[in-house]
Amino acid sequence: MLELIQRITRCEQGATAVEYGLIVSLIVVAIMASLSNFGDGSTNMWNYVSNQIITSTA
Repeated sequence: MLELIQRITRCEQGATAVEYGLIVSLIVVAIMASLSNFGDGSTNMWNYVSNQIITSTA
């Protein structure tokens, strides 16, 4: 049993997988934040365009 625990503590593949998982999760958070920001800007732009069309035809 002690030998198994020592082998697990020496193995670094799990740590690498965790690091890659953290990097991927940070990238996903950054993408979600930028898409949210883009969506808000796009909505504001289309609302402005709509208001300009409505006021120019009225």
